[in-house]
Amino acid sequence: MSSTFFGLTIAASGLNTSQAQINTTANNISNVNTNGYSRQVVNTVASSALRCYQSWGTTGTGVEAESVTQRRDLYYDEKYWNNSSALGFYEKKEYYMKQIENYFNETNLDTGFTTIYTKMFNAMSTLQGNPGDMTVRKQFTSTAKQLTEYFNQLSTKLDDLQSSINDEIKTAVDDINSMAEKIAILNKQINIIEQGGGHANELRDQRAVLVDKLSKIVDVSATEKKVKNSNNPDMETGATYYQVYINGQILVDTYEHNTLAVVSRELDQNHNQSDIDGLYEIVWTVDGNKFNATPSGNGGELKAMFEVRDGNNNENLHGVVTATGSDTITVSYPTITDINELNMPTRGSLDVNNKEYTYNSFSYETDEKGNITNITFYLNQGLTVEEQGNLISKKLQAGDDVDYMGIPYYQNQMNLFLRNFCEAFNKIEIGAEVYDANGNAVTDINDIKINEVYDAAGNVIDDQEKLNSIISTMGVDLNGDLMNAFFIAKDKIDLNVEHQMRADITSSTIYSAGDVDDDTRKYESYYLLTAKNVSIAKESDRDAGAFATTTKGNYTDGVDAAHLVEDLQKLQGTTKLFRGGGGDSFLQCIYADVTVDTQECNIFTKNFTNISTTITEQRMSVSGVDEDEEALDLMKFQNAYNLASKCISVFAEIYDRLILQTGV
Repeated sequence: MSSTFFGLTIAASGLNTSQAQINTTANNISNVNTNGYSRQVVNTVASSALRCYQSWGTTGTGVEAESVTQRRDLYYDEKYWNNSSALGFYEKKEYYMKQIENYFNETNLDTGFTTIYTKMFNAMSTLQGNPGDMTVRKQFTSTAKQLTEYFNQLSTKLDDLQSSINDEIKTAVDDINSMAEKIAILNKQINIIEQGGGHANELRDQRAVLVDKLSKIVDVSATEKKVKNSNNPDMETGATYYQVYINGQILVDTYEHNTLAVVSRELDQNHNQSDIDGLYEIVWTVDGNKFNATPSGNGGELKAMFEVRDGNNNENLHGVVTATGSDTITVSYPTITDINELNMPTRGSLDVNNKEYTYNSFSYETDEKGNITNITFYLNQGLTVEEQGNLISKKLQAGDDVDYMGIPYYQNQMNLFLRNFCEAFNKIEIGAEVYDANGNAVTDINDIKINEVYDAAGNVIDDQEKLNSIISTMGVDLNGDLMNAFFIAKDKIDLNVEHQMRADITSSTIYSAGDVDDDTRKYESYYLLTAKNVSIAKESDRDAGAFATTTKGNYTDGVDAAHLVEDLQKLQGTTKLFRGGGGDSFLQCIYADVTVDTQECNIFTKNFTNISTTITEQRMSVSGVDEDEEALDLMKFQNAYNLASKCISVFAEIYDRLILQTGV
């Protein structure tokens, strides 16, 4: 049978529970604007019934505040993380693409491509009418130089953006490591509290905020499992295993966390010809294995950085290994057969049979039309006999496939346009060519002698009449001297060295660079010319007379001739130079590419922002603090507290009557 004073105990339990509920509600109201705070609730249960020897058998003993827990739904957390990763991906990509769009946008009509390109050909038209006027010639060479400087500056801007993204990648990696460490520390603190029977709600909120931030940088998933007592599997210890995965790879394993590190690519690990030196790769610190920063999923901001920094639109070289040596790999059936489209670096990396190799140079063989038939890479590492055999018939790729039109793509497109344009321009300027025994163009007319020079097919010219006919079609400057290349490529190491790119590329073996120990190597192809190093020849820049407007056969001292200028003017829009169009359509093609990608990013950013708003509202409906709801709860718990207090007052009167007034 229960005690006479048992009712006071029951009322006291209600008083204490209501007090706990009021305190928790006050805590919720206080944190209504706290970022990441989850609404807390007091979980109450009826106290264990007391057995009594009466007809009703048991009697209630009041209420217990079992725990104070946070309201949170993992389903909405996962939806938020997935959407946050997608939103971060498109926001970051849009930010970069708008910068690239601004680079190509002709906001300044005085320095835009169309204006400069048109000015150059307008100056050329003036030159056609008065080819002997040095002032007119100087005006043309100045506009031509302005065109090359436009591409130099544009390429430099893209380099700077690539460098900036590279630095942001390092910052992102530092942020990931910092958050991983904090999550591991919080896991330990949470388990210490909850193993003692409590609930670490505030610490759990801090951990959730970190995972939320992490989800914008990379794809995130998290799992939490309760720890069972090893001696009694049905008994829970209060601790949990908490694991965080990024891009499918484990980052945090309860108290332990893995860290990432950035490693600069070596010079022979570059992927694209235009890449700056020192681009970062991300690896796991524990074993040095490469971290997959571009997963098939959303990928977050980090994936966007890599796609814009390394995106080549999958236009890197692919081929099939058909021959190997102790330190060479030869591929045939290359996906790139036009020399002007070559975009791999002089030194770089190869992927064959899921293994990386690095090369220090390469050479390629051409057919009678100058198309590439096979390419040989000269490796930094040796190949065993077994490796040589295993590589045959395997697919090879140079660099890395990144299916996005990023900075390398736009650099390559500029290179392709300039190579086609400069090659066509120089061919008209130079006219017919003859070569020495090594296939190098003869540039001095005094060295052009019968039986000592060869035609483009490699046949020795043994007929004086034929030789005279060839000479008559060679371009000459105002002084009657043979014309060299007007557009040249500056050497990367020695800027005073100008590459004329006049080697005979038909049915030949061409190397990616020269060799000081072997001057017979052909390497002067338009592969050497890029948007970074294109310029006009110093001789033409210093002396406006060093520009051909006519050929040797039409040249007469003191007589102006300009029939070559007529052919040059066709390059403005008539001659197909870029994507099936003329040179004047270059910017339209490029701007169409960048605008489409920018608009796509903008649309997806808006869509995922709207989705984020919806998910956040759903998430907050569960875990957020609603001021109106908390006000109602406060009134409800206050009333319960008052009623419990009234019960105590009633029992006090009963006990007063029973003890002090009964029997008196």
